[in-house]
Amino acid sequence: MNKLMIPIASLLLTTPAAASAQSLEGLWANPKKSVVVKVERCGPALCGAISWASDRNKEKGVELGTRVLSDLKPQGDGTYRGSALEPKRNIRGLATVHQLGPNMMVVKGCALLGLFCREQRWTRVAS
Repeated sequence: MNKLMIPIASLLLTTPAAASAQSLEGLWANPKKSVVVKVERCGPALCGAISWASDRNKEKGVELGTRVLSDLKPQGDGTYRGSALEPKRNIRGLATVHQLGPNMMVVKGCALLGLFCREQRWTRVAS
């Protein structure tokens, strides 16, 4: 029984580190799959720009190429901090991105000194 528990315990202990070691770089979809953001290196940090948007979002003023995540820098444990833009309302604020695994991240943007915050789970899109 102990011989079986050791491999299982070591697997459980290494899983979070492996997940946080994954790169944020790539394509990510919002929960409604109405916007896809391409996250890539921008100098010493990461940034994300809209690479695809639904027709409905385009009608609401969402433009391809708009940078919605800027200056994301690693804070450790799969967390990044930088700035965010909500393009429909043109609201800028602080962003915290936490990668939950290789294909899931939580994006939280806060404006007005942290009084107004919004959080979404984004999923990786195959390129």
